[in-house]
Amino acid sequence: MAPVPPGVRLLVSFDRDQWYRALTFILTFLLYTSFHLSRKPISIVKSELHKNCSAVSEAAIIASSSSQQPSLLSLHTDVDCGWKPFDKSNYKQLLGAMDYSFLCAYAIGMYLSGIIGERLPIRLYLTVGMLASGVFTCLFGLGYIYNIHNLSFYIFVQVANGLVQTAGWPSVVTCIGNWFGKGRRGLIMGLWNSHTSVGNILGSLIAGYWVSSNWGMSFIVPGLIIIIMGVVCFLFLIEPVRWSGYGYRSLLCSLPQSYDTELLLPRESERIPMQPVVVVKSESEPSAISFMGALRIPGVVEFSLCLLFAKLVSYTFLFWLPLYITKAAHLDAKKAGDLSTLFDVGGIVGGVLAGVISDKLGKRATTCAVMLLLAAPTLYGFSMISEFGLGPMIGMLLVCGGLVNGPYALITTAVSADLGTHKSLKGNARALSTVTAIIDGTGSVGAALGPLLAGLLSAGGWDQVFYMLMTADFLALLVRPLTCII
Repeated sequence: MAPVPPGVRLLVSFDRDQWYRALTFILTFLLYTSFHLSRKPISIVKSELHKNCSAVSEAAIIASSSSQQPSLLSLHTDVDCGWKPFDKSNYKQLLGAMDYSFLCAYAIGMYLSGIIGERLPIRLYLTVGMLASGVFTCLFGLGYIYNIHNLSFYIFVQVANGLVQTAGWPSVVTCIGNWFGKGRRGLIMGLWNSHTSVGNILGSLIAGYWVSSNWGMSFIVPGLIIIIMGVVCFLFLIEPVRWSGYGYRSLLCSLPQSYDTELLLPRESERIPMQPVVVVKSESEPSAISFMGALRIPGVVEFSLCLLFAKLVSYTFLFWLPLYITKAAHLDAKKAGDLSTLFDVGGIVGGVLAGVISDKLGKRATTCAVMLLLAAPTLYGFSMISEFGLGPMIGMLLVCGGLVNGPYALITTAVSADLGTHKSLKGNARALSTVTAIIDGTGSVGAALGPLLAGLLSAGGWDQVFYMLMTADFLALLVRPLTCII
């Protein structure tokens, strides 16, 4: 048999590279969708944890003015007013503390996660993180099954879950970031980053289905899903191989020898045993970048600070929007959760649009600046229009979702990938995970502060929450001009 021509060998290699690129895109999309799917239930269940408080309090006032025996109603209030310990008037502060415990642990863990991720096999690191996250998500739901009313239990579960979930983002960004060139990276990663909104939508629908009958299942089902996806990750995720000076090589290099790779080798009339491929490198493989070395990459500090304020806004909506809708539109928990998914639909469109525009202009920071500038007045409009019924609220949810999540999506994906492969690194491909962790870790500080502040400020009225969100948008805009050239 005649040898395979070099052109055919190149074509086979190209086709297989394309296939694995598509596989990596789809698989990492599904993996991180499950992460966000497991984060969403808490925002849906909040309105169930205190569902009777307002109604019972109003009934108590009426009864106290018309009855001489309010003590019986007071006893009923203590027993039936929501789920202890969230059945008191300070429930917003307690719920805010739960959000803060998860997000604070996530922010702290993220700084360490990127450094660890550069030094361990990504597939195993991501798998362990997903399995552990699924266990802790299920554990929160078991609090309902076993009638647990201890606040410390829920805080512990949130802290532990926040820490293990940090394995997700640096890992998936590292897997996909080096597969696509910078020219179309905004579009590709804008589409890919829609997994956050897809996960939020699915999480809302799943949690909403169970919330009124058994809110424990609102956590257990997403927890089981992320466990299953962790197994899928272990079985199917093939890591790209680091190759000094050229970034990440084809997944072909990491396939077991039993795979069909004979077409890449010369074949004569007799069968030739397959041999391992040996890559000769002109220089030693570079070591993983240090934390301080990553901070010195131009733009990392500025974009990290910008994401801090942008993510503050996004995560406040993520954790508090369903509760706000129940109050503003007078809807039950399930309907409010379903309506809140429109914000995520707008986020999908905004993320893709931001990626396309930034690709065309070649200016990631300018694109973010325009969207942040438009977001602040839009938030004010949303707070006003919400009082005029569901129609205007639906429209504003879509617009706000696009303008709020557009910059957030662009910074956490395309910008992180650009900086992680910055020319100052001179081809060292082992910086992407650390850079991603620094940027997203700093952003997670804002994500922790936003829901906490919302819980504190909402006690004085929702207007104060929206003023806080508008201020955060303007602050994100202030740090943006430092990096407009990127």
